[in-house]
Amino acid sequence: MTKQVFPLSPAGYQRHLIHTRERHWAETNCYVDVWIELLHAWGFDPLAAMPFTVGIDFEGDQWTFFKFPHADLRDLFGLDVQELAIWQPLVEHVDEQVGRGRPVLVELDSFYLPDTAGTAYHLQHTKSTVAAIDIDVANHRLGYFHGQGYYELSGDDFASVFRMAGPNDPAMLPPYVEFVKRRPIRGTTGGGLVETSLSLLKQQLQLIPDVNPFEKFKPRFAADLDWLTNESLDVFHQYSFATLRQFGACYEMAALYLDWLGAHDVAGLELARDAFNQLSTGAKTLQFQLARAMARKKPLSLTPIDDMASTWQTAISHLTSRLLAT
Repeated sequence: MTKQVFPLSPAGYQRHLIHTRERHWAETNCYVDVWIELLHAWGFDPLAAMPFTVGIDFEGDQWTFFKFPHADLRDLFGLDVQELAIWQPLVEHVDEQVGRGRPVLVELDSFYLPDTAGTAYHLQHTKSTVAAIDIDVANHRLGYFHGQGYYELSGDDFASVFRMAGPNDPAMLPPYVEFVKRRPIRGTTGGGLVETSLSLLKQQLQLIPDVNPFEKFKPRFAADLDWLTNESLDVFHQYSFATLRQFGACYEMAALYLDWLGAHDVAGLELARDAFNQLSTGAKTLQFQLARAMARKKPLSLTPIDDMASTWQTAISHLTSRLLAT
């Protein structure tokens, strides 16, 4: 018997604008991309929940792995995200929660996710978060959000992704899983939604890093270059994902968020929006320069990071003076 949160089909699903427009970074990270489409399919605007994108930091060995804060999803949309304790076979938990009308966000192996064809599907084992919203256990079919869209898997992929084939291996620990309950909430439609989102943005601005994150990133990046130039392309991609892509994609989302506020009559944010866009494009350029430097075993100029530090300060100072001074 099919259980579903809402009926969708891969062929008929219309992705959110974020995933259809031309962007500097086609993907953000698996968690954010899944939530963008889940919120969109549920009838919510994910852009309203983007205030967190202005507050990321350099964490020492990576930039903040940016994610929608659960508290923001609750305040904006009445969505209550809870961890799911896995004490039965995973497929039984997904079937139970989806049957209750609750999406299940679960880490699955991309080796069995058909939408990753050409990158991971039946090529390599890579953990990624999906949001399951449709399941038919008897017929081995799963409907899920992943990356930029909505997809289905079935047959052997279903059995494998839920580890139903063969005896249980105690060394294979259960994945981290969340389920989402929808609760009634008032005041977050129309102007109320913008007001709540602005309130969350002001909270984020009070949590901005005390030290410019690019000033912290520069010496670590310089030190990393000493060993990166002798590493493989796979290491480059891993390093870039944790650093350049994280802040580049995040600040692109920040620029889109400020555009959303502007479209809802919150004026005077253009300077910060343009600065965040500049950070995003700068990260993309620096990623290309890093790849070229590694391939040619040549030094890389760190001047762009100094420019990014100045641009970041411009964006944050402008937002702070514009929104916290009132």
